[in-house]
Amino acid sequence: LGFKTADFTLFQKIHALFLMAIERRGEVEAEILSLALPSDVRSEEFKEMAWADTPEDLRLRCLRIRALQLGSADKFSNEGPGKFLQRLEKRRLHRESEFIGHSAGDRSKVVLVYVMKAIAAALDAHTNYFTQNEANQFMIQVQQRLFGIGVQLRDDLDGLSVVRIIENSPASQNMRLRIHDKILAVNQEPIVGLEITEAVEMIRGEQGTSVSLTVLRDGEVLTIDLVRGEIVLEESRLEVLKEPFGDGSIATLRLFSFYQDPSYSSAQDMRKALEQIRSESDLKGVVLDLRGNAGGLLTQAVSVTGLFISKGVVVSIKDHAGRVQRLRETEGKTAWDGPLVVLVNRASASAAEIVAQTLQDYGRAIVVGDARTFGKGSFQTFTLDPTHQPKVNPQGEYKVTRGRYYTVSGRSPQLQGVFSDIVVPGILSKIDIGEEFSKFPLANDSIEPSFEDDLSDVSAFQRLALGSSYRNQLQPRLFSYAPLLERLKGNSEARIQGNKPYQKFLADIEAENFDSLQVDLFSQGDLQYLEAVNILKDLLFLQK
Repeated sequence: LGFKTADFTLFQKIHALFLMAIERRGEVEAEILSLALPSDVRSEEFKEMAWADTPEDLRLRCLRIRALQLGSADKFSNEGPGKFLQRLEKRRLHRESEFIGHSAGDRSKVVLVYVMKAIAAALDAHTNYFTQNEANQFMIQVQQRLFGIGVQLRDDLDGLSVVRIIENSPASQNMRLRIHDKILAVNQEPIVGLEITEAVEMIRGEQGTSVSLTVLRDGEVLTIDLVRGEIVLEESRLEVLKEPFGDGSIATLRLFSFYQDPSYSSAQDMRKALEQIRSESDLKGVVLDLRGNAGGLLTQAVSVTGLFISKGVVVSIKDHAGRVQRLRETEGKTAWDGPLVVLVNRASASAAEIVAQTLQDYGRAIVVGDARTFGKGSFQTFTLDPTHQPKVNPQGEYKVTRGRYYTVSGRSPQLQGVFSDIVVPGILSKIDIGEEFSKFPLANDSIEPSFEDDLSDVSAFQRLALGSSYRNQLQPRLFSYAPLLERLKGNSEARIQGNKPYQKFLADIEAENFDSLQVDLFSQGDLQYLEAVNILKDLLFLQK
């Protein structure tokens, strides 16, 4: 293959075609410069656009976008349309220059970025090369925190609309910034025409620094000055619900990702939540909701599992050479050892599958939800450590698949996923998503179970350090749920069968009408969640 001899001719040909497209865009911009602007343009028409069919369609689309941008500029700028168009042109040329380059060396670097991306992606479904900006975004996803003002924005082409304000963020203080505000400029620099990522980077900055926003609100232009701060995305981390049950309560922990930063972690936050609930009432049972949880840090999967088991193997990882390393819970400080239901769906993946299947293996939990989960049983190493404050390499970073992981039973969720003990269909039940639909997925295999942990993978010194207390407190396999499963299944099926809204929902998803029912977590619309709670209540009743 060409890459073995550093022959990247194919990539250079693709880049040449891309440069031709850039040149054509310049020609279109020149052609529409003297055309009259339409007056009936709305930002909504540019959402989910298809490719233009003809050159005339392309010219008309560019003309309408220009009309929308000029209409926005007129609301806050006195520089006139001519100067504003010059600004847009300057920004477009600057953006295009990043792809074109100023020299043959620059063009070679652009091509090499995509060579590295292609080579990485060809290895398997999860190995990736990240540019510096992409690596920064990846770190935000892993840590679920950033530095800025705390808003979620939508690009309307004529400005950035505020669609969400994060609680306890700089933007939320004194309600100075509001939902539906449209940001037109940052530090007096107009952002119309910028890529949303570029505009967001202008808004973000170091903690304690100021940023000035020019905002359009109900036809009035305002200037809002904010001080940037650390934004912890709590709503993308953990959500907690407590509801009365009998003479006590049941709790739901909705975990969105397995996160860790220098101050917080998913296991730490969940332990605090459980301790708080237990201090307020007699906790009867817990629903651990892992729907849509795509994973995160492997070490946090171990720590979260450790909240519900004493000591023992949580997950084993096998590398390309066949070496097996076991990750264990060694503290033995459970946060909850009572009735537990784990709720999953087709989008529960990776670390979420480790937790669900390990708790299922030990008999500590009943897994409820879609028939099976995503099926990502491979583990990756990132070239940055997200638990610290790493600086991204300007040359980029890598995420590399190192091998497969296996729960304590020796099974891997790779391709097949975690199978629910009780199937409760949800909005994703009929959608073809999962590892099996990705490019170049690893095959599934298994290893020997490790319920009786012989510590054979660690040194003699480590075995001595763990001591006899580790082996004496190994989490036993429990079978207390097994005799109740058929009764719980039957009760659940009967409730679903007699629930008319649920039957309508099932008919809709069977017909692939996925927009038919709004699914809101912890509300009457979330039928899958409500049934999981009913199963927990059934379990408590039967055990009593």
